[in-house]
Amino acid sequence: MLDIRHMKTLVALRDAGSLVDAARRLHLTQSALSHQLKDLESRLNTRLFERKSRPIRFTRAGLEVLQLADNVLPMIQRTEQTLKKIEAGHDGRLHMAIECHSCFEWLMPAINQFRDHWPDVEIDLTTSFHFQPLEALRRGDIDLVITSDPADDPVVTHIPLFRYQSVLAIANQHPLTQYDWISPEHLSEETLIHYPVDRRRLDIFERFLEPHGIEPSATRETELTLMMIQLVASGRGVACLPNWALQTYLDAGLISVRPLGEAGVWPVLYAAIRKEQSGTQYLKDFIETAAESSFATLEGIVQPEA
Repeated sequence: MLDIRHMKTLVALRDAGSLVDAARRLHLTQSALSHQLKDLESRLNTRLFERKSRPIRFTRAGLEVLQLADNVLPMIQRTEQTLKKIEAGHDGRLHMAIECHSCFEWLMPAINQFRDHWPDVEIDLTTSFHFQPLEALRRGDIDLVITSDPADDPVVTHIPLFRYQSVLAIANQHPLTQYDWISPEHLSEETLIHYPVDRRRLDIFERFLEPHGIEPSATRETELTLMMIQLVASGRGVACLPNWALQTYLDAGLISVRPLGEAGVWPVLYAAIRKEQSGTQYLKDFIETAAESSFATLEGIVQPEA
């Protein structure tokens, strides 16, 4: 009477907190999800959750099913991953480069989890300050690139991980704190601190300043995010970074942030791989693990738009 699909549905409802969000996660209409839940309750001859509660409140029966799902579903997932490894073979190589220079903190747990599943896959990780990672990907020198700058390429496919907001970090005493959001013109008299990469790979230039023909008064480069924050906090410039990368410094009261433009700038972070490897199981598993790790770790990110 109770199958895996039912358990996954109830877990999605619990994790999403509403029928609307659960339906979106399961790629169902809200009507289809409601029908599925009613069918399950009919089979079990009991109510599983309160229909009008916010957030969703489960009945005793619903909690019992959820406890079963929490025990059973991870076991099934581990077994499926083991079977995939048996089919695909254990050996492989995953050499990756990161264009998102603030990604180490959330990516490392994903790499550690991946190692547990694929211990014989050789892993190598580098930043891309000093070379062009997508060209290296096309040549086969590396296998995966984390990037927010997708290119229309016959050889490469880009798989979306999440959307994030690029925001401007400013000192707490900076005059720009009086504004709710930053206009491009506000930066014409500012020193802009950024990573030492081509400006075409930086959101602040590509998506905000250059479309309006605006140049900052000066620029300054640093490879370290912490150094960037220290310079900003001491009033020696402003910096554009992902919202989630600044959360720790915001919580500590070191800096202030403002969105870029009234609507904000919302890039998407992608995992880029060669199309010929899109069916490689360990690559698919790593990308799924990276997406799950990001949503478990980062604040302020959202699902990429379909």
